[in-house]
Amino acid sequence: MTGVRRLAEAALKPGTGAPDEGESWSILRMILWSAEYLSNKGVESGRLDAEWLLSTALGVDRLQLYLQYDRPLSSEEREVFKPLLRRRANREPLQYIIGRAAFRNLELKTDSRVLIPRPETEVLVQEVLDWASAREGKVGRVWDLGTGTGAVGLSLATEGACTGVVATDVSAQALCVAVENAKRYDEGGLVEFREGSLFEALKPGERFDVIVSNPPYIADAEKGELQLEVRDWEPDVALFAGEHGMDVLEPLVAGAPEHLCSGGLLALECGLGQADQVATDLDETDSFASIRIRPDLTGRPRFVMAERKT
Repeated sequence: MTGVRRLAEAALKPGTGAPDEGESWSILRMILWSAEYLSNKGVESGRLDAEWLLSTALGVDRLQLYLQYDRPLSSEEREVFKPLLRRRANREPLQYIIGRAAFRNLELKTDSRVLIPRPETEVLVQEVLDWASAREGKVGRVWDLGTGTGAVGLSLATEGACTGVVATDVSAQALCVAVENAKRYDEGGLVEFREGSLFEALKPGERFDVIVSNPPYIADAEKGELQLEVRDWEPDVALFAGEHGMDVLEPLVAGAPEHLCSGGLLALECGLGQADQVATDLDETDSFASIRIRPDLTGRPRFVMAERKT
């Protein structure tokens, strides 16, 4: 029987009992048991998370697990793995446990001080880059409001023809994480980090070619509906925005024209059911043209784009 076939058949077997101290456990057996254990704790991606946790504990990538899947784990390796597994069973996000999150071309340091970057927000970055491609690829000067890990600002700095990025956040702790990520990726020193809420971090009369933001947009009353990983672990300040989830989006839309260059782009991520209201608010300022709503990866209206009237 080939190794691949043995692996496939083993993966279909039901889980076994919990590991005993004196018992030999192979890498594959530990993955299978841990996957079932996590699933029983309500973790949706139990198998995948078990692989990530074990690869982190062993200091190898996930592929290496399957190149040595029948290797017995030492007692020392199991002791490193156990607390990681317990943390995930307690519904702590995987990204906080392994200390990193992937975002476009970046691998970002991520911990409980910051919101975990989402694949949806990668689309927001792409929308800005697509807009820039119609301007000979020039993004210009960018304001990344609510930078968190620095995901959006650093992506635009490394992928777009930016002349500079001002990345702001109300959380000093979040900015500490963003600065660490910038040390790895912002080789040209294009990104400047500032602490402050909304416009208070900007200089009087300061203007940008692009204002981009993934702000807090969840209504306070929706907290109980969130996944435990989000509700119990991610920073409230990065998630919630008042009774209707619009406490950041509304003043941002109202004040953006003062800080956006003529013909510049405002690119916003918003919650489900909010895009139409944001588009209406933009129209009512009489400062924007080409207002459009764009879908997320699942086809739902998630992003609102608008250009400052010339």
